[in-house]
Amino acid sequence: MEIDFSKDKDGLVPAIIQDAETKNVLMLGYMNEAALKKTKELGKVTFFSRSKQRLWTKGEESGNFLTLVDMKLDCDNDTLLVLVNPQGPTCHKGTDTCWGEKNTSEILFLTQLEEVIADRRSNPENEKSYVASLFKSGINKIAQKVGEEAVEVVIESKDNNDDLFLNESADLLFHYLILLQAKGYNLKDVTGILRDRHSKK
Repeated sequence: MEIDFSKDKDGLVPAIIQDAETKNVLMLGYMNEAALKKTKELGKVTFFSRSKQRLWTKGEESGNFLTLVDMKLDCDNDTLLVLVNPQGPTCHKGTDTCWGEKNTSEILFLTQLEEVIADRRSNPENEKSYVASLFKSGINKIAQKVGEEAVEVVIESKDNNDDLFLNESADLLFHYLILLQAKGYNLKDVTGILRDRHSKK
């Protein structure tokens, strides 16, 4: 990766910080060669602070580090796209991004939901948990629930009640996630197959 630091008189290039999971843009900073080198060495994003006139590792005071995942260089070799896993809010004002937006996505929520389901599976003694009770009942019961919810979705799709249709769809997806884990898989295993099929078209 040959970055052209010569275009700016101070030897700086913009670094766009993007969450590797949600794909949301978190902030914009600037790097010089020393900041880039330190970022790679630490595995934590480090900028050149124009106000402090020194290298500055994001999170060095707050603890809200940006853990490096990957870096990409634009077509003109003078702008970095830095993919990170943020450890807490990114903005100094306490918000997830410097634009005041929530750093979340529907995909991330599904991942979090899968983590909750996995926790319920690992702790079947939780008598108040519906999910834990399903895992206790076994694969036949879980598969049966998916079938029941699928039928409900088909029935509601034939009517004009959008609210009922969407709620039944949510129930189907929820129980399907449970079935996947009961079989030892997760949603990424399924989306991976869809991605492979798409790439072959």
